[in-house]
Amino acid sequence: MDGEQGGMDGSKPTGPRDSPDTRHQLSLRTLISQGWLVNIITADHVSPLHEGRLRGHPSSVKILLKHGAQHGASIQPESDLASPIHKASRRGHVECVDSLIAYGGNIDHNISHLGTPLYLACENQQIACVKKLLESGADMNQGRGQDSPLHAVARTASEELAFLLMDFGADTQAKNAEGKYPVELVPPESPLVQLFLEREVPLL
Repeated sequence: MDGEQGGMDGSKPTGPRDSPDTRHQLSLRTLISQGWLVNIITADHVSPLHEGRLRGHPSSVKILLKHGAQHGASIQPESDLASPIHKASRRGHVECVDSLIAYGGNIDHNISHLGTPLYLACENQQIACVKKLLESGADMNQGRGQDSPLHAVARTASEELAFLLMDFGADTQAKNAEGKYPVELVPPESPLVQLFLEREVPLL
């Protein structure tokens, strides 16, 4: 027997070194070593950090941050585009969220038409990201406008997220712009209604 055996079709075996994230890291390190700018912005307002987060490459995100990649409003103060932490939270890339927080990402960065990272994570039912953001100190009541994260969760009828937010002190009596409490947004047939009632929401 000599060397590694391939698959039944004669293909070369793959391993950790062949993963997309590993290949992306190698390319990234090469570019940086050649003087590539980690904060370059394309005509579409996309930075390498946005791209790494979008493709779900947590190791690449760490490399970029380590080499000075900026995040959030620091690149484009007047921009209302989603920041890297918003995009990572919405897509459930918890490792990227963790790295961005570790490097000083604004955990409560509020963009008017998107809301906070926590709001987006709740709206898209990204439980791991919601937990990470809450454990890292995110404001459990800041959402999009007057709509709180609990309002977003009520619409999805996610019991797990509702429990999580309430355990961190989310305000069950907050009213949104329409004057509605979170419980009023829960589908009538959902058992989540009972949970809200048990948490002493005001009588409707």
